[in-house]
Amino acid sequence: MTAARRPTLADVAKLSGLSKTAVSLILNNRPGTRLSEDAVERAHAAAAQLGYKPNPAAQSLRSGKTRSIGFISDQVTITRFASAMVRGTLRAAKELGHTVLIAETGDHVSQLEEAFDEMIDRRVDGVIVGLMAARMVDVPAAPHGVPVVIVNGTTPDDLPSVLPDEYAAGRAMATLLLEAGHRRIGFIGDVPHIAGDLRRSATIARRLAGIREALADRDVTPVEVVVDDWTPQIGYAEAHRMLSAHRDLTAVIAATDGVAFGVYQAIADLGLRVPHDISVVSFDDEELANLVRPGLTTARLPYEEMARHGVEMLLGDRELAHELLPMPVIRRDSVRELAEAPAVAGD
Repeated sequence: MTAARRPTLADVAKLSGLSKTAVSLILNNRPGTRLSEDAVERAHAAAAQLGYKPNPAAQSLRSGKTRSIGFISDQVTITRFASAMVRGTLRAAKELGHTVLIAETGDHVSQLEEAFDEMIDRRVDGVIVGLMAARMVDVPAAPHGVPVVIVNGTTPDDLPSVLPDEYAAGRAMATLLLEAGHRRIGFIGDVPHIAGDLRRSATIARRLAGIREALADRDVTPVEVVVDDWTPQIGYAEAHRMLSAHRDLTAVIAATDGVAFGVYQAIADLGLRVPHDISVVSFDDEELANLVRPGLTTARLPYEEMARHGVEMLLGDRELAHELLPMPVIRRDSVRELAEAPAVAGD
């Protein structure tokens, strides 16, 4: 059986009673087109009746654009955060009439360079480099006219970027505890060798600064613990020591949800309860944050929103710049309102 012939522009022109030039101008939304409303309606009605769709390859040849973008990430298939970033990229690109080519590189610089070159060879209209952990990376130079946007990261040559507003999130989480009446607060999670190295984290230092400055504004000095990593095991060990040594603490700020999960277990092993005895807040909004009991109050990393903004910047719906996106505070049940907060200078 012979396959049905694909409708052509000439077919649409014949059915609508218009010239091929007029139909092309209408269906391709060419600027400056001066045709009657009746002609526009006839062209669209004929195209719909025939099931005509413009040929993308022909459009690309005429415009010099492929209506595709590249998305390169260190992780595409591993975490919920990765899937959120991919989802945001795909949805925004579709809304703006583009397809997405995806490549995963791991942490290998050579693979990033290879993936970048492959995207450029395919003449994409722009490239998104999306990172799961916000850090500074080196990105190869793109040909003139091909924009590049870094999502959840930065580059030494100051390419346009979208990052979470970690400083504001740090202030928000500390303020949440202060407004609930807490003044004896522990803080677990400063990792100096990471916080001081943009190649390892471009944002954690801002998160920590937001926490400390919000507390200092209320003349509250936290009990701080420096750690080597943000794992539940380290969170457990340090929380156990901290809460054993400082029985007057009423709240703990964990630098990440991973640390907070360990804090929860330490509180339970000490015969205490969240939030009745110790309130806990954190950052990231890992999937388990909604599954532990009570649910963990945390600031969510906006991966999907960052990707969407990156695509919109890439394709001209936003200015190519540096954007900071809010980290929404996800309020669950891990914070207790104190009936009577002790008076502190500066309140």
